[in-house]
Amino acid sequence: MKRRILVVDDEPSISMLIEFNLKLAGYDVQCVYDGEAVFHVLSSFRPDLVVLDLMLPKMDGLEVCRRLRSEGNMVPVIMLTALQELPDKIAGLDNGADDYMTKPFSPQELLSRIQAILRRTAALPSLQTDEAISHGALVVKPEQREASLDGQRIDLTPKEFDLLLFLLKHRGKVLSRQQLLHGVWDYHFLGDTRIVDVHISHLRDKIESNPRNPEYIVTIRNVGYKLSEAAGKEAASNG
Repeated sequence: MKRRILVVDDEPSISMLIEFNLKLAGYDVQCVYDGEAVFHVLSSFRPDLVVLDLMLPKMDGLEVCRRLRSEGNMVPVIMLTALQELPDKIAGLDNGADDYMTKPFSPQELLSRIQAILRRTAALPSLQTDEAISHGALVVKPEQREASLDGQRIDLTPKEFDLLLFLLKHRGKVLSRQQLLHGVWDYHFLGDTRIVDVHISHLRDKIESNPRNPEYIVTIRNVGYKLSEAAGKEAASNG
């Protein structure tokens, strides 16, 4: 069965360009042209991924993303934005987008990112295990895609969960931003590593008692990040 992509952009020329390239690559594509229309087609079309413009009539892309996540819909979202400033891009990630691209963009790069996200989504069941993974006060259950800290459930986005699970599986190992892009986002090209930094920041806000002085996710200057073995041992001994 063809994978289904919902394209949401009010510029017909861009929608047609994306639709043409995605259909050429073998995807089933549906286009809508405002934010409210997304929720009119979700039940009938059931997309595997949404390409979502930020600036839309009736309901902007950030609100669409917020509403999807608040309703428990975790369909992967790639946000398109004509805004060049980093805070505008981060806003999309803050509201549940998995990735962003800045206009103008290469249709080939968009296709590569879509393929990467869908590969990652398809691979998740084979990577899961029935056994919980513990790291001190942190407990992750891959099968249920749940995480808890000191017995309290942590509300994570799908990508935050994937990132935490990847760090846990490589605990104590220093991981470069590019390695994290490869491992979590499945990007096998030079991607924008600020995506990694934003998601690390979000994770720290949720699992660290003091995100500015993290104990779990440690920054290794000029290299990347690692999940500290010491934090796990300390939390375990305190327990």
